[in-house]
Amino acid sequence: MPDVLLIQPPIRDFYLTAKRTVPYGLACLAASLIQAGFSAEILDALATSKFRDLDLPEEMDYLHTYYGKADISPFALFHRFRHFGYSFEHIGNQARKSCAFLAGISSLFTSYSNEALETARTVKKFLPSCRIVMGGHHPTHLPEKVMECKDVDFVIRGEGEAALPMLAACLKKGESPDRVPGIVFRRSDGSLHISPPAMMEDPNGWPLAAMHLVRQQFYRRKGRGSTVIVSSRGCPMKCSYCAVGASSLKYRRRNVESVLREMETAVNEQDAGFVDFEDENLSLDRQWFLRLLHGIMEKFGSSNLELRAMNGLFPPSLDEELICTMKKAGFQTLNLSLGSASAEQLRRFHRPDVRESAEKAIGLAGKYGMEAVCYMIAAAPGQNPEDSVADLLWIFSCNALAGVSVYYPAPGSGDYEKCAQAGLLPSCFSLMRSSALPISHTTARTDAATLLRLGRIVNFIKFLQDRRENLPAPLPFAGEENILPQTSREEIGTRLLAAFFHDGKIRGVTPDGEVYEHAVSLHLTRLFLSAFRKQQKVKAAGQIR
Repeated sequence: MPDVLLIQPPIRDFYLTAKRTVPYGLACLAASLIQAGFSAEILDALATSKFRDLDLPEEMDYLHTYYGKADISPFALFHRFRHFGYSFEHIGNQARKSCAFLAGISSLFTSYSNEALETARTVKKFLPSCRIVMGGHHPTHLPEKVMECKDVDFVIRGEGEAALPMLAACLKKGESPDRVPGIVFRRSDGSLHISPPAMMEDPNGWPLAAMHLVRQQFYRRKGRGSTVIVSSRGCPMKCSYCAVGASSLKYRRRNVESVLREMETAVNEQDAGFVDFEDENLSLDRQWFLRLLHGIMEKFGSSNLELRAMNGLFPPSLDEELICTMKKAGFQTLNLSLGSASAEQLRRFHRPDVRESAEKAIGLAGKYGMEAVCYMIAAAPGQNPEDSVADLLWIFSCNALAGVSVYYPAPGSGDYEKCAQAGLLPSCFSLMRSSALPISHTTARTDAATLLRLGRIVNFIKFLQDRRENLPAPLPFAGEENILPQTSREEIGTRLLAAFFHDGKIRGVTPDGEVYEHAVSLHLTRLFLSAFRKQQKVKAAGQIR
């Protein structure tokens, strides 16, 4: 039985991407606890394919307008709101069986903080003697809100590896935890003791993540294991929408040898074939990244590793030598961070214009047989939706897939405070997620939903073009027309695309073949179509010459 039980809570949302939920942070905490002489286990409530449908929460009723009907077309967004993972009762029973004296609960995202707090209440109910500490991005930046839950005994702000073993030792010895870095607790008078965030000065001096405690079987991909690695902490950039660069934690990078040792453990002990680097800026230090890539090729040349950097790469940090070497090392996709192509919006985001370097990187990705995905942010406060349409068309013109990220306010970021002062924050934490279309300001919610669907259309058009298929001619859609259920998704998309080219309306198809119109801004769809046609004419004229 473990001394400390580390818990990843279930989540409630419209979708779950399992390869993004590997509990790497808990594995890092477990390694530090074990090094300090404590036993630890990870209870990963997301390491299961179980889910159940839920009624849409009352605060999300407005989303029925956008997600109300099922859609099997390529232009679908979301429909079912679900509880993903084990039930709270199962978590409580497992906690009781563990007899742990301390439970550490991860609360990474504010939008899922209710599930983390419900996990705390459940553990306390099933194992009353257990002390509960919560950590992650949400409690780091909003500790007072978390401590309103009486079942949470402590919060650790910042990097828990530097604090959790010290807290466990204090509890074992019956000592006050006031000297634990990053600690938050209630004083005897009910007031809160709140420490500055804890930080690891040298990430090379800490043990490698205890990934053997993760339920590897669930996270297998293409018949092999998958893992996450973080080779740096913090971020030197100061993007207004991000809390990482705005935090008080300085940017630190591990040495190449440490990262390669962690990869060796994952490959040799967990049969990892997929590695996602979750750094905020993996390629920022060019020479360091090149050394890492050459080290990967030297150690794992015959292992057929698939490497990704799904948090996004900063395009100015990439050149032909780097991209060529990335391909040789196992990268199949370039995930590129654009932000926006609008000069005005980039000033708001405190980001440089990376279009020139992104276009070069996308061209080089094509040269070396890699896919490119370019991520843009839409629906931020003050952002013009017409500019977001232009962003989409720019991405399409570069021959990349479009990743449309609807803005949400992140506690700890510069934008979060501005949203609070302007009265733009959503009414509750559960709405602080992209799928909830949380901010309705200069980009209205209907505009945001339209931009998401236009992103789907752009990617479907690219899919057809990559297959060297002709785009359909504009074709009216008869009101009573249905689509047979056995029709393929590609055929459905092609028919709906022809109708979109005709009238700018974006349609969906229910599982029984009913065709219906999505709620969209016709102003934006027709603006897109007008610019798209001009773009295609210019391209055709260039090919004729």
